[in-house]
Amino acid sequence: MTGDVLIRQLEYLVALARERHFGRAAQACHVSQPALSAAIRRLEHELDVPIVLRGQRFGGFTPEGQRVVGWAHRILAERDGLRTDLDRMRGGLSATLRIGAIPTAVPATPLITARFEAAHPRALVRIEALSSREIARRLADFELDVGVTYLDDESAASMRAMQLYRERFLLLMPADSALARERVVEWAAAARLPLCALTQDMRNRRILDAAMATAGARLAPVMETDNVGALYAHIATRGLSSIVSHAWVHAFGVPAGLCVRPLADPNPNPPVGLVALPREPPSILVDAVWTAMKGADLSAEFERSLAGALEAGR
Repeated sequence: MTGDVLIRQLEYLVALARERHFGRAAQACHVSQPALSAAIRRLEHELDVPIVLRGQRFGGFTPEGQRVVGWAHRILAERDGLRTDLDRMRGGLSATLRIGAIPTAVPATPLITARFEAAHPRALVRIEALSSREIARRLADFELDVGVTYLDDESAASMRAMQLYRERFLLLMPADSALARERVVEWAAAARLPLCALTQDMRNRRILDAAMATAGARLAPVMETDNVGALYAHIATRGLSSIVSHAWVHAFGVPAGLCVRPLADPNPNPPVGLVALPREPPSILVDAVWTAMKGADLSAEFERSLAGALEAGR
C-alpha cells in the first residue's frame, strides 16, 4: 500500500456493494457519482488491486474486490463498535439497534423492543421484515445487529442464538363457520375452507404445506400474500380463513366477527428466536439485547392472549 485507506472510501465501496449501481450508491452517500467513482479508483490504487468490474455500467466485483468488500464491512462495523462503546461510557447506549425479522415474527418484535428500550432509553431501533436468507446475508455483511428467525433454519445453525418461543398454529375463521363449534380443528378440515395464506417462498408457508401433507390434505389458498398485515386485512374484510401463529393473535387480536381454534396435533411448533454473528469480542448492541431478553417468557405472554381470545370466541 502506498498510502492510508480512508474510512470514507470504504463507506462508498459498501454503498456500491449494497446498491449495485454507481448512481444509486452516490445518492445514498450524498455525493456526486464522479466523486464516488474517483474515491473507489483511489482505493484500488492504494490497495494495488482491481476491485470493480467496469463496463458501460457496474459489472460486479473482482475476486479481490469481493474480499475487500468483506473487510470494508468488518472495518466499518468495528468503527461503529468503537463509537458505541465510547457512547455507552459517556451516558448509556444511544446507537441504533438494527433488527431483521422474518415477516411471521414481526408481530413478536414489540416484546423485544420494549425490554431493550426500557434498559437503554437513549437507544433507537430499526426493524425490517426480511427472509431468513436475507437476514443471514445482512448479518454477515454487518448490515444488521440481530435477526429474529426460525432457529431450525440451516442459516441459523452457525449463529449465536436464543430461543424466544415456539410457534403454535391456529385456525382464524368467521365466527359463524361450522368449524367454530369444534374445540380443536383437524388440518384436513381447515384445508377445505377458503383460505388466505403466505406465499410459497416463505418458510411459514412451507411449514404449513408440510403439516397439511402429513394430514393427507393440501393447502390450496384462494388468496396469497407475502405480508402478514395484508393477510389479516383480507381475513377481516372478505370472510376468508387462515392458519396463523399465536404470536399474531397476541399482536393483532381477533377481528370482529371472527374466532380462533387450535389445530390438532401434530402441530409443527417451530422454534423462533434471536440470532447474531458469533463475534469476538461480541457486539455491545447484541450483548445488550441478549441481556434485555434474559429470562423473558414470550410463550407465556402469547398463551395468555390466546386464552382470552379462545374464551371470547366461545
